[in-house]
Amino acid sequence: MTSQSPAVQLSNTSLARRAWEIRRKAVRMGEVQGQGYVGQALGIADVLAVSYFHALTYRRQDPEWEGRDRFLLSIGHYAIALYAALIEAGILPEQELETYGTDDSRLPMSGMAAYTPGMEITGGSLGQGLGIGVGMALGLKAKKNPAFVYNLMSDGELGEGSTWEAAMSAAHHKLGNLICLVDFNDQQADGKSTEMLCSEPLGAKWAAFGWHVQRVDGNDIPALVAAFDAARALEEAMPRVIICDTLMCKGVPFLEQREVTHFVRVDADEWQKALAALDANRPD
Repeated sequence: MTSQSPAVQLSNTSLARRAWEIRRKAVRMGEVQGQGYVGQALGIADVLAVSYFHALTYRRQDPEWEGRDRFLLSIGHYAIALYAALIEAGILPEQELETYGTDDSRLPMSGMAAYTPGMEITGGSLGQGLGIGVGMALGLKAKKNPAFVYNLMSDGELGEGSTWEAAMSAAHHKLGNLICLVDFNDQQADGKSTEMLCSEPLGAKWAAFGWHVQRVDGNDIPALVAAFDAARALEEAMPRVIICDTLMCKGVPFLEQREVTHFVRVDADEWQKALAALDANRPD
């Protein structure tokens, strides 16, 4: 099979297995460099599994196929998570996992579209992805291309003015083909995002900007499946947002409990312990 389509959907158990594989691949890449944003990768793995193995339409052997859904990684430092998903989806070969962050690798530590098949944009300067997504959605709408644009952003980006300018623009243009995914893990470099610049009541804010809003546990696969399905099926010509409350380092209990998880410190002897923790809870 060369494509993944919403018409070919996996069971919740199979999706959980895909999320587990994504987590494992991210930890293995982190071990290659001895560092990386593995906390974010572990937390967002369920969202990525539902995206790539339930919702998105794409051709794994032709990542630039015009009919594909676009998946934008606004948060460029989450690249390790997206690489794991792209490898699991068959868009990237698994052997490249061992090159993560090395010279001449197609898997740099921050996502760059020029390097990596399946990476739609170069993220990293936070607050840019949604604006790019608005432009892409407008272009697809003008061409009568039925593809969706998904933009994965962080809760830290909610403090960027450009995010809300894009949100207002998307509603004005009635972009029903735009779905924004907000990873709300309440962590950023300086501490809890709610303490740095509180964005609550977040759902009410998006609704006030003219968006269809859902908020779910981002580590609950059945809830994510239902939210993605509802976002895609909505008939109103309005943009859609799914706020995903996630747990940093999900699946590795000894990392979950660390006070600082934005760039979680993993000692050399702990990478294998992290893999063992994941293996102990492998989905059937």
